[in-house]
Amino acid sequence: MATKLTWLGHGTWLMQIGAHTVLLDPFLNDNPSSPLKAADVSPDFILISHGHFDHIADAAEIANRSGATVIANYEVAQWLATKHGVQNTIGMNLGGGIQQPFGHVKMTLAFHSSQLPDGSYGGGAGGFLLTLDDGTVYFACDTALFSDMALIGAAGIDLAVLPIGDLFTMGPEDALAAVGMLKPKRVAPAHYNTWPPIAQDASAWARDVQEHTSAWPMVLQPGEEIEL
Repeated sequence: MATKLTWLGHGTWLMQIGAHTVLLDPFLNDNPSSPLKAADVSPDFILISHGHFDHIADAAEIANRSGATVIANYEVAQWLATKHGVQNTIGMNLGGGIQQPFGHVKMTLAFHSSQLPDGSYGGGAGGFLLTLDDGTVYFACDTALFSDMALIGAAGIDLAVLPIGDLFTMGPEDALAAVGMLKPKRVAPAHYNTWPPIAQDASAWARDVQEHTSAWPMVLQPGEEIEL
């Protein structure tokens, strides 16, 4: 069964990887662009890139109901365990990796802040490099442009997911430069159009990707999927 990745709006992705369901940055109930609510998903694993509300809002509810294992930086994992009673957590740190039943997870650098919803320190923000049987997927998550993306791309990336919303993350121009450094086979935009301050023309960005890079852009609507 091929790996399928469904964009649920903003920075949230639902992945079916073989027999395993993996959810990235669960922000569903208060996400105006999401076609699903927290009650609609029952993942086996939850990946959390950082502590901001729009990436962690529904994590505890979903994990406690489904029994999912949460993979996050150490501070976020501890916060979920101690403050919200999440039973199964794996705390990581930037640059670290761990083998899981669905594939290998590496937490990559991201240049972003990470305060938790209650004001607690949320550790360092990160992205994820997933090495799967069907290919390698890089979620930059919330980040500014940084030159070490060229090193991340050296792994050989089949699909990169990059923020283009600007204001809180890279904007379209920096995301285009990121594509040039990462050199993925395919690239999808995320973290845009959720609210007016991060509204962007993803189709125009996709045309620039086609014109200036070797990557194939894939612009999804919330609820649409990519197959590796």
